[in-house]
Amino acid sequence: MMRPPSKDAVSGSTENNRDIDHTLAPLLVRRVGIDTYRENVVYLHRDCAHYRAEGFQALSKVEVCANGHRILASLNVVDDPGIVACHQLGLSEDAFRALGEEEGRPVSISQAEPPASIPALHRKIAGERLSRQDYQHIIRDVAELRYSKIELTAFLVACSQGELDREEVFYLSDAMSRVGRRLDWREHPVVDKHCIGGIPGNRTSMLVVSIVAAHGLLCPKTSSRAFTSPSGTADTMEVLARVDMPFDELGEIVRIHRGCLAWGGTSELSPADDVLIAVERPLYLDSPGQMVASILSKKVAAGSTHLLLDIPVGPNAKVRSMAEARRLRKLFEFVAGRMGLVLDVVVTDGSQPIGRGIGPVLEARDVMRVLTHHAEAPNDLRQKALRLAGRMLEFDPDVRGGDGFGIARDILDSGRALEKMQAIMRAQGERPFDAEHPPLAAHSFEVTAPESGVVTAIDNLKLARIARLAGAPKPAGAGVDLLKRIGDPVEAGEALYHVYAAYQAELAFAHQSCERDNGFSIGRADEITRLNVEF
Repeated sequence: MMRPPSKDAVSGSTENNRDIDHTLAPLLVRRVGIDTYRENVVYLHRDCAHYRAEGFQALSKVEVCANGHRILASLNVVDDPGIVACHQLGLSEDAFRALGEEEGRPVSISQAEPPASIPALHRKIAGERLSRQDYQHIIRDVAELRYSKIELTAFLVACSQGELDREEVFYLSDAMSRVGRRLDWREHPVVDKHCIGGIPGNRTSMLVVSIVAAHGLLCPKTSSRAFTSPSGTADTMEVLARVDMPFDELGEIVRIHRGCLAWGGTSELSPADDVLIAVERPLYLDSPGQMVASILSKKVAAGSTHLLLDIPVGPNAKVRSMAEARRLRKLFEFVAGRMGLVLDVVVTDGSQPIGRGIGPVLEARDVMRVLTHHAEAPNDLRQKALRLAGRMLEFDPDVRGGDGFGIARDILDSGRALEKMQAIMRAQGERPFDAEHPPLAAHSFEVTAPESGVVTAIDNLKLARIARLAGAPKPAGAGVDLLKRIGDPVEAGEALYHVYAAYQAELAFAHQSCERDNGFSIGRADEITRLNVEF
């Protein structure tokens, strides 16, 4: 496996590090227990001599040096000596980890050089089309944390509003894939599966990896944690096993078991993407170009040669129409082709959640019930996972087109997929879990149908929000357990779903939201909108 390029521009040994200014008493490190989510932030007292001498301004970029290492950070100025005293430099949790120094150690702080790519950023803000070299420079500065949150936001908004042409999307994707670690598994094919998201439940990846790895294809699956959703694949897998392991350990698991289900946050694959996502998600920015660059850069950097992409379509999904899905598919296919990635795109029904559970424990229950052929296993999750796994198996040159579904079904029904999942769980560090009696949060309430009829629609966004208000994904046992699906008949007062929360306050928030709108529409069977998707 290839190691990532040097990160001397951010940390590590540097010849150009500024020495501590001995004309002033050195500042001492203080760990300030603030989570700044993927941003290095440092804190100076307003009366600090260094603050006055350097002419710092709040929110400016600074360079912090200590013991041959340095980081770039955003500066916050405080007036409360309880946070940081005049002789101290406070570091957020991210900055403290990045610098790697103990509390009380001397550090220096100075103005940071402005990013060299700022002129290109200004041209993009003005609406200009940027070159491949421009994107390479911008993304390297982004990955090295040279941009402030304000500058990152300006770049993302400019790319979103101006909409990148397909060549620019390729330039951005390629630049992101080339900064950080790039893997070479030294075999072919290396397969992966990704969903663009927006559908609650939908834990097909955990089933697909088990099936595909049991067949023998190499499938190193690294996934994200939830940020605005009730659970990510990594959050759900964490209920069953450890997901945050060192990369060398992860690589060994993949070589032995042909697959993994791990958190990608420690893998250093396309690190600029992690920085950009930290700004995109709170702003709900998810333009097609940025989506393509985020997904494909990660897959190419991870050494994937073949990718199956799931695009759900529905009235409350990220993609609302087949016409929009086809445009997005063409963009993905163009960029993937330019990056040397074999891509198979499937358009699936995103009109309602997949499976019954929304939240880590409930979703893990659904996955394990499918693997163990439990009587209450959600059939929609099983069928979708089999279809996706079948398409992935057809990446194997020894599998004829059209045969994949049958092979996937045989692997699942024979118990081989369960054996593979159990082997991966043991290798990653298995955690006890009983799918018959999952460890749900202590407090709950039932949401019932206000009238009799047929379920005509389910609002994905609303159900996801209710699960989040109930606390998902932390604690893992919080969430929503669905009892009815589109097309099911219901009687007035019959339960539609249960909501679980660990704390009374979160239960109350979720209950208030359900009273305003429970996310279910009840009507006549002929009012159901049928989606004609391409699978």
